[in-house]
Amino acid sequence: MRKIKNYYTLRINIYLSSKNQKLTLLMIDYKDHSYLAPILKFFDQIGIAYQLTQITEPMFLPGIRIQDGILLIDTEHLLYPGDVIYEAGHLAVAPPEVRPKLTDPIKEQLDFDEATHEMMTLAWAYAAAIKSEIPLEVLFHPDGYKGQHLQIMQGYQSGMYIGLPMLQWLGMAYDANNAHQLGEKPFPEMKLWLRPPSIK
Repeated sequence: MRKIKNYYTLRINIYLSSKNQKLTLLMIDYKDHSYLAPILKFFDQIGIAYQLTQITEPMFLPGIRIQDGILLIDTEHLLYPGDVIYEAGHLAVAPPEVRPKLTDPIKEQLDFDEATHEMMTLAWAYAAAIKSEIPLEVLFHPDGYKGQHLQIMQGYQSGMYIGLPMLQWLGMAYDANNAHQLGEKPFPEMKLWLRPPSIK
């Protein structure tokens, strides 16, 4: 797998017969703003508050800021639509009593340590990308994740769900074993997209 400008080049071998092989190239532009529409439609469905606006306050990621429980999105400065999903995850897994006032920088406002919160957010973002039918290459883009984007993406694709144990503890999602016992659908299906108020 290699990167050309803003694109992933994914090589998929399709065996047509024992003697024939066809090579298909799938090009995904992870900066394409057209992915924003299905992401925002998904937010509307699950209750993530967002606003398309000009942002003048400091931003941790280009074109995105969490302020008073609302995900502000400045499309003029937004570089990576996948980052919108990830930042929404911070709101989704935040305690419900904190969510309405959550504002960047969010670190001191959380009830879990930063590493735990980030793992929960990562798992939520993966499930959200699947549900909103956004290519994982858009979420796990090569300009983020400290160069570990491929390892993280491939880990989730192989069923190594970083952050799922915490989502399960919160009652938001279940692994295969618990889902079977409870009659629920397993992760990446979510029982709840927003953290409930009963557990801190």
